[in-house]
Amino acid sequence: MVKELPDLPASRTGPDGSAVVRVLSYNVRSLRDDVAALGRVIRACAPDVVCVQEAPRFFRWRKKLARLAHEVDLVHVTGGATTSGPAVLTSLRAHVEHAEDVLLPRRPGLHQRGLATAVLRFGGARLGVVSCHLSINDEERYGQGRLVLDHLAALGVPHGVVAGDLNDRPEGRTFGLLAAELQDGWAVRPWGRENTTRLGDPEKRIDAVFATRGVEVLGCGVPMGLRGVAEADLRAATDHLPVLAALRIGA
Repeated sequence: MVKELPDLPASRTGPDGSAVVRVLSYNVRSLRDDVAALGRVIRACAPDVVCVQEAPRFFRWRKKLARLAHEVDLVHVTGGATTSGPAVLTSLRAHVEHAEDVLLPRRPGLHQRGLATAVLRFGGARLGVVSCHLSINDEERYGQGRLVLDHLAALGVPHGVVAGDLNDRPEGRTFGLLAAELQDGWAVRPWGRENTTRLGDPEKRIDAVFATRGVEVLGCGVPMGLRGVAEADLRAATDHLPVLAALRIGA
């Protein structure tokens, strides 16, 4: 039996303009699995921002992504086929200041990769967001890791998050590159389950939420045991487990 988790701090805006923001990273495998189960998991996590990987990319992809967003009371901000998979969804709490889709350089014979980026404002707090899904090839992945950091810096805001499917483990050099520049949410304030591969598969942590140094990580991990998140839904929704983080961002 899965032990019930205490919830993370709820979303809120402080009197000083700071904000607690809940960020969810989720590889949804092009919505090829149980979309109703996926929706229940996302709703239970009550996110302000969802960094999606493997969003639909082909026939009627915008409609499919918009429908998912609608079913979980979010809006599609950017990404999808235009980024070869990564996307950003937000709650109506977020004011979108800027959004941009980025396609990364591609090595011949390898899958096209991209980034979904946005600058969001919650009260007086501004947050840069990068959703990513990095290469399975080590050399290409490492170069993409450097580009992720460059694009995060180019957003021009003091606070930021990078969330996604890294296809790399914490001991890997690309994961290490990001962790050297940013805070690895799980390492700073572990909460919930660590490993993000599908239940029953070999246990690996290949999905993560990172935050810039000025952000306070209040908790981060797989929400297995969170009230409303059923193990059956986690198994049915997709082939990855989500990562949920609560972050306090200064104004």
